[in-house]
Amino acid sequence: MKDEKELISFLKRLGIEIHTSTKARGHQGFYIKNRIDISTKTPQNMRIPTIIHEFAHHIHSKIESDMAKSGGTIEKIFDDNLKDFYENELITVTNFVDENSKCSKLFNKKEEIKLKIKELDSAIRSEFPNFMRSKKFKEFEKFIKNSDAKYLLKYDRVKIIRKNILNKETVLLNIDNIENDFPEIPKAFINYIRLKSYMRHQKRISSRINKLQKYYYKPCELFARFVQGLNMNVEKIKELAPNSYKRFCELINFGYYFELSELKDLLNI
Repeated sequence: MKDEKELISFLKRLGIEIHTSTKARGHQGFYIKNRIDISTKTPQNMRIPTIIHEFAHHIHSKIESDMAKSGGTIEKIFDDNLKDFYENELITVTNFVDENSKCSKLFNKKEEIKLKIKELDSAIRSEFPNFMRSKKFKEFEKFIKNSDAKYLLKYDRVKIIRKNILNKETVLLNIDNIENDFPEIPKAFINYIRLKSYMRHQKRISSRINKLQKYYYKPCELFARFVQGLNMNVEKIKELAPNSYKRFCELINFGYYFELSELKDLLNI
């Protein structure tokens, strides 16, 4: 096959519904139930690799009918029980094919926050040597219980309503303005409020990393990016995943991957 139109015609002949002018649910491409969507925002040089990626999902669903729900298995993908033999290679390929799968920015941000937490912890300990993040900060709790600053222990920005005899006053509190809004609070206690904020942020980043890795490292996604990678740079895939490549070639020549064998030219096999 020479171009995108020929590839799309091939997929249509297989009975696959394909749409090339959608939002693809926010992705470059999307596959569901015999239908492939390609986003209009997908760069031209990534359109064929993306179509191949989504077609790999289609092929995988023929190998494992519950792939969409279960995420598939390495054992079925390679018709082999040696999961660990292939999985680490496929993760390396995924990191090459899709830079976002490394979560580098998130890991860097997490390290920055970790340092901030360490600095604030040390600053608090300089005044309260027995302070421990894992235990109640009794001195702080005693001081803060009658202050509206206590709301900043859970939220970086919060709207509160202060009531008095004559009226109600709506006040917007922001952790960035804490020194101005609460000049009476000792520096160590301000550091503690900020430390709690950074800890919340760290937890959110960890949750985001876990969610992304859970997505990227599902067998169905590992397989699709492996197949996509063959189209993009087969020599690099051979280098990164020699065992997976060898087994894949054996199976595709045997017909294990159904119609994927008709794309050998695009997969550089």
